[in-house]
Amino acid sequence: MTSQKNQIRMLTEGALVVAIAMVLSYIKIPTGLQYGGTIGFVMVPIILYACRWGVGPGLMAGLVFGTLKFFLSGGVAVNWESMLLDYSLAYMMVGLAGVIKNKPSMLWLGAIIGCFGRFVIHYISGVTIYAEYMPESYMGLSMHSASFYSLLYNGMYMLPSTVIAVIICVFLGKSLSKYIAGTDLK
Repeated sequence: MTSQKNQIRMLTEGALVVAIAMVLSYIKIPTGLQYGGTIGFVMVPIILYACRWGVGPGLMAGLVFGTLKFFLSGGVAVNWESMLLDYSLAYMMVGLAGVIKNKPSMLWLGAIIGCFGRFVIHYISGVTIYAEYMPESYMGLSMHSASFYSLLYNGMYMLPSTVIAVIICVFLGKSLSKYIAGTDLK
């Protein structure tokens, strides 16, 4: 397969991954958190795509998905900065899973890296933007630190979402090993 055919395939698969992630964004476990954050499966297609094609394409697929998710899936934001951080940039960071490009046995690590990248952006958003909305107490704890509040708040949905993504990637790792390794592209 020529390089130009690989480019077309990469873009086509990227569009399909974004569409699949968009469908999965409607299947979620609500957390009841005031400013958003749900447990779901949306990161898995982006992780798989990034682990096949690499960081650059993974970042782009995540960016496109995150932006579309805000506009098409009832995004919650208090200002344009929170929309940018909590959707576009957060999901873009899932593409960091691509550092594990073409290594199917390491798919679980790619999932952890991509999910952690997303968590970091949500954490930054919580510390910088949502700090002014920090309650006096949260989960029975007195809140005096925006950093601690952001860690708790974002951990409430990111930790379960990460565990789900890692488990799914472990189960899919063997059956998708040729896809992730890119053997069909050589």
